Amino acid sequence: MLTEASILEALKSVKYPGYSRDIVSFGLVKHAAAANGGVSVVIELTSPNAEMAAQIKAECERALRALPGVSTVHVDVKAAAGAAPRSAFAQQHQIPGITRVVAVASGKGGVGKSTCSVNLACALAQLGVRVGLLDCDIYGPSIPLMMGVHGRPGVTDTPQGERLLPLENHGVKLMSMGFLLDGDQPVIWRGPMIMKTIQQFVNQVAWGELDMLLVDLPPGTGDAQLSLCQTVPLDGGVIVTTPQEASLGVVRKGIAMFRKVNVPILGIVENMSYFTAPGGERIEIFGHGGGAAEAARQNVTFLGEIPIFTEIREGGDEGLPVTVSNAKGAPAQCFAKIAAILREKLL
Repeated sequence: MLTEASILEALKSVKYPGYSRDIVSFGLVKHAAAANGGVSVVIELTSPNAEMAAQIKAECERALRALPGVSTVHVDVKAAAGAAPRSAFAQQHQIPGITRVVAVASGKGGVGKSTCSVNLACALAQLGVRVGLLDCDIYGPSIPLMMGVHGRPGVTDTPQGERLLPLENHGVKLMSMGFLLDGDQPVIWRGPMIMKTIQQFVNQVAWGELDMLLVDLPPGTGDAQLSLCQTVPLDGGVIVTTPQEASLGVVRKGIAMFRKVNVPILGIVENMSYFTAPGGERIEIFGHGGGAAEAARQNVTFLGEIPIFTEIREGGDEGLPVTVSNAKGAPAQCFAKIAAILREKLL
């Protein structure tokens, strides 16, 4: 017997183009009914892409005609008017009160991704942007140290239930696994527990009204990182690299991961670009120009280069980012320029 449940079960075989998830789990099926061997389905897309609508319509018709007892099939696919959202996930998991969500990623560890996240967040705050920083590096959270915050998040009652209260410093709202651990206690978890924690950080934190939430992703391009991209409503990704090929090779995989889930690449930052010796000599420890060259090759924006400054390292160790301790200095201005570009692109 044809029922709404059997129709929806059949439609679970129809994947959203470019994704591993189906149109039912995305919530795109708005109506499903059957009577006298006829099946009627209404699907509403978040994209105005006519080619995508035609593909989904054809696959739905094929899946429904395979059901026993079906004589006629009517599939109405309604494409969205206007511009498409940057990511199908962004529409599905929009965080109330947050205008933009931006991932800071590297693909490779040890390139200064968290340092860039912290200083960009503080630089955005100084530009008048209401900003939050979510530390998604569950196994190695460094944001509490770099932001000089070591308290415990409180809990508040909201109409949606209890929510964690983010901590705050230097004008930036913060949430990290580091706030929930004792000292050097390690996190020894498998993937499902990591995913549950990330979902709670996104959906069960009282972020309030934010113009931008920066998400400091863990290094790597495996299943965990892909799942994070599907959980967090990303409006774009910032890729951090060092100049040498060993880093750039992994960056390419990170860019490919973002593109696979339709997250726009906002640009590439080249960290540790060069070092200026006390005598004025410029020393390119890791080479130079690889980030700009890769941005050109990938046809994305080169956001800028961050030279090696002792002040940047000291600021991270002391919990006083250089963009806060000396906002007019050369190290801070490197981050300020990138923050201004991000604000211009997104707000």
